[in-house]
Order: sequence, then C-alpha cells, then structure tokens
Amino acid sequence: MNMDRYSFWTLARNAVSGHRKLRPAWRRHQPKSKYDVLIVGAGGHGLATAYYLASRFGGRNIAVLERGWVGGGNVARNTVTVRSNYLRDESIPFFARSVRMFGELSRELNYNLMHSRRTMIDIVQTSPKLRELKRRMKIMDMHGSSYEEISVSEVRRRIPALTGAREGSRLPIIAGMVHKDAAVNRHDAVAWAYARAADSLGVEIHQNTEVTSLVVDSSGRISGVETKFGTISARKVALAVSGHTFMLARTAGLGLPLRTFNLTAFVSEPIKPVVDVVVNCPDLGCYFSQTARGELIIGGHPDPGLSYRRDIKQNVFEGTVSGLLELFPSFGRLKLLRQWGGHLDIAPDGSPIIDRTSVGGLFVTAGWWGGYKAIPAGGLCLAKLIATGEHHRLASSFTLARFDRLDYIMEAGTTTVV
Repeated sequence: MNMDRYSFWTLARNAVSGHRKLRPAWRRHQPKSKYDVLIVGAGGHGLATAYYLASRFGGRNIAVLERGWVGGGNVARNTVTVRSNYLRDESIPFFARSVRMFGELSRELNYNLMHSRRTMIDIVQTSPKLRELKRRMKIMDMHGSSYEEISVSEVRRRIPALTGAREGSRLPIIAGMVHKDAAVNRHDAVAWAYARAADSLGVEIHQNTEVTSLVVDSSGRISGVETKFGTISARKVALAVSGHTFMLARTAGLGLPLRTFNLTAFVSEPIKPVVDVVVNCPDLGCYFSQTARGELIIGGHPDPGLSYRRDIKQNVFEGTVSGLLELFPSFGRLKLLRQWGGHLDIAPDGSPIIDRTSVGGLFVTAGWWGGYKAIPAGGLCLAKLIATGEHHRLASSFTLARFDRLDYIMEAGTTTVV
C-alpha cells in the first residue's frame, strides 16, 4: 500500500472534499493463521519495532497485535519529554541516539509530530543533588551529550514564573543544570505515524486483539499466541507490553526480573505561555512543561509500592502539587483538567531489557522507566535483534544475562525526578 503523501497542498486539496478522499492511515485485516513475526503491543515500542523490521531489515509477513487501539496504552500515558541526561556509559549513547532520531521522525515518517526542542532545566536545591548532577554532567560530556551548570540568577531569568524558593526559604535554589537536547512532541502522533508507515510497508495492525497467552511447542520453542480469534502461529514473537510483560511471559513458563509500578501525571487548564522549557525539580519530586495549547503537563514520583492501578493516589498527588507550588506559588490558582496513570515494568537496576529469552523465538523489550523517550532507538535495536539474531551495539548491554552475573547497570537517571 502506498500511503498518501501529506503536505500543505494535499491537505488543502482534500479540504475541498471534507477530507473524504483521504485513505485510512492504516488498514483493517482479518488475522491470518500464521506470520513470520508477531509483535504483541501496538504502543510506541511495538510499532517502532514493526516499522524498522520492515523498512531497515526487509521483514515481511509481520503483524502487530493490540488488545485496545493504536495510541491508547502507555504511549498515551506519559509527559512526552525526550531527553538523554543519563548517568551510565551504556545509557547515554542509547538515549542520545533516540533523541536524534526523534528530531528526524517527522520528515522520515511524513507526519507532523509537533516536535519541539525545548531544553530541560533542572532546578537544584540541595548539595547532594548538585554533586550527583555534576557527576552526570562530566560523564555525559565524555559522550558528547549536552549538560551544563548555570547560576541561580540565570535559572530565574530563563524561567520568569519561578518566584519561590528564594534565600531564607526551606529549600532555596542553589544552582541549575541545563540539558539543551531535551524536547517534547505529540505522543499520539508518534504512535499514529509509526502505525501508518508500518502499514504502508505491509505490516498488519490488529486492534482489539488481546493476546491471552503464549503458545510453546514440545521442544520449548515459541510457536504462536492465543487470542480471542483463536491461535495465531509465528516463528518469532516479541513482547512490547509494558505493565503486562511479566504476566504474559509467565504463560510460557518464563520468569522475568521485573516489578510493576504506576506512574501518574495530570494536566492543568490552558493558560497563556509562562514557560518555554521543560522544568524538572528533582529535590521536590515534580516536573512539568507547557503544551502548545497552554496546558501544563505535570508529573511526579511513581507510587511507592507495586501497583497495576491507572489512577492517582491522593498522597502522591498532594506531594507533587505541594512541591510544585513551593517553587511556583502562582500556579495555586490553576484548575486541573484530567489525570492518568501508566504501568511501568522496572528491572532491579532501573535499566531496560532488549533481548531474546530462554524460550526460543521469544523476544522482549521491557524495563522502560519513562520509555517514551526511547521509542525510536528501542524499536531499531529490537528489530535488528529479531531480524539478524545480533544485538545492536547501542543495546548490547541491555540483556537478561546481566542479572545472572549481577552485572547491573545501576541507572540513577531513569526518571526526571530521581
């Protein structure tokens, strides 16, 4: 299928007919009985994997199975921040590559992702945190990634709405750290763009097709999946189902080193522009940015315990808001419009897993704490592994074997508030 080429002229031309002549962004299919590759989960990572399998590695006869709808899972439950200010040598090149790929996606996929390079400013209020971030700055510098310290006066100049935490307050601001490469974009557009591009390359996308279990043959190799439409066979199956990876893998007799947490965020009513950067307040546990429509997207710490919930706990909400108001007291007049929660599958060391499993033909991408920023690089690395059996150099350390060796990649930069 050749997809419509979007441009100003095609949109203007189709406006005359009320856009009724535009073809669907992706097609509907009846599931076949057998595929070469099945990808479970039509979120960002699943769709990106399908796209790169087809576009970079010539994959054919690929299907993506989604229990809900495209763009309705965790890819729609995040704060759309793209960054690479990590700590470990294994993490920084991976996320720096992902940030660069995000910047090129609109052109590559012919879809407006509303990508905006914003810069992230960390507001530092304690000496231990400043010491930690200076360490991160020096390591990032060795990999050519941007992260630098700025003065308190420069922090306030760049964020005029920052009127709290002055000298004499409980936690006065002592410095700021600037990550110039940070950006934001539209999460649903990312999902739709990958789905549209994958479909144009022959990938079948099946919405409302829940996978209830994995099917393993007598030799212990994956042979397919069970769905409400029956068994669908495949030589290779990849799990990209954040929040459900552990439970689905158990149906194949596979245990994974993952724990599930709920991470929530909320959005304010739209207001006039007050901030043009991503603001992170690690000492108080909150972060936010302002959308093109004027809403503030606000996030904080995850639930303190294991959880599959998708709403917000009152104590987590209060902690996030109180921290935000300590720095931005004028925001106390804002009304909140909505909130949401997403499931996070977290590994013991806080770093991701992109690997084949002990079940032959079964692959997994999991452990993404804030995996939105990793979608392009994560999809590319998993696609290479599925297609060639070899790890991409960027993900060669993100294997399951590291847990057997206790060779952890302890990543303190997994969330913006840690």
